[in-house]
Amino acid sequence: MKRFIFHTIAIVITAWCIGCSNKPSSHNNTFVEEPIAVEYAQGFRIAQGNGYSRIDIVNPWDTTALLRTYLLVDANTELPEHLPQGVVIRTPLRNSLVFSSVHSSLLAELQCLDAIGGICDSEYNYIEELQARMQAGTLIDAGNSTSPDIEQIIELNPDAILISPFENIRHERIEKTGIPIIECADYMENNPLGRAEWIRIFGMLYGCQEQADSLFNSVKDSYLSTAQKVANVDNRPLVITERRIGQVWYIPGGKSYIAQLLSDAGAEYPWSDNNNTGSLALSFENVLERGQEADFWLIKYHATQNLTYNDLKQEYTPNSRFKAFEQHHIYGCNTQYLRYYEETPFHPERLLQDLGAIFHPTLFEGHKPYYYTPIDE
Repeated sequence: MKRFIFHTIAIVITAWCIGCSNKPSSHNNTFVEEPIAVEYAQGFRIAQGNGYSRIDIVNPWDTTALLRTYLLVDANTELPEHLPQGVVIRTPLRNSLVFSSVHSSLLAELQCLDAIGGICDSEYNYIEELQARMQAGTLIDAGNSTSPDIEQIIELNPDAILISPFENIRHERIEKTGIPIIECADYMENNPLGRAEWIRIFGMLYGCQEQADSLFNSVKDSYLSTAQKVANVDNRPLVITERRIGQVWYIPGGKSYIAQLLSDAGAEYPWSDNNNTGSLALSFENVLERGQEADFWLIKYHATQNLTYNDLKQEYTPNSRFKAFEQHHIYGCNTQYLRYYEETPFHPERLLQDLGAIFHPTLFEGHKPYYYTPIDE
């Protein structure tokens, strides 16, 4: 009897073990995938599976979790019988709705504008071809990106919607349509080349991967070459940015995208000891305390006329107390006429060259500015 009981228990244990060995613990154990190297970006991971590509978008506000997982499957092939969990996207995208002008600008450079069927915030989109199509009625204007026109979206019936995600904000009305939402969290990258590397994701989505990879490699090589030029400079000038608006002066945090660019351009930043990756809201006195002796002052603004020293003084007389004001070392970028916001996210090398030429002009002789020039007297 004891031998029978022992034998029965052994069979049960063996069967249980076999069942455990066949039970998938995750999609990585069930599906054979080859990871694809990512150089700088922290916000996504890529893997190649059998008949699909997987893109994991990391949650920027909780990097231990994923925001979304996308499974890209060629639209000209049959859908694989077995796929891991994720949102299926048939590629290349042919009729997408793009919320951000930043992404529209990149798609223009990748020669994929025909794959945009609709846009949001059209008043901030300066791409002539898209404006012409909108006037001709062949491009949908889906309204404000914070509250898009659902009826227009349903009419367009896009194969995907590209948005920039924000913490604790859900697009529930759009999700109810069943249209795939692609979370483009590139703006949350703190490394300039990390954000630029999202070019590769757009290449995968729009079927121009080789062109996108080539563009990213060109941006990377140019950025690293420029950074190397100033890597060993003896003099690293102190630099402040932006200006007081109302009662607040918003400046980049010490671990932000712009702080990294300033460092790579051979400059020192008064708040480099700060760990904030976003913006800091400071009083004028706070900025004056740390930045009064700054050698250079960079200001972005949006106006019909270019900023002058007299404008700054009339705006707020204590602006004249900065060393950069006294020595006329203020450089401005008028975004009314310059496409700074649309271009620099995926072309940080251009901004880096501007900054390097300002801070170390002898190393960049003949450089023609993209964005920043001395403000007018």
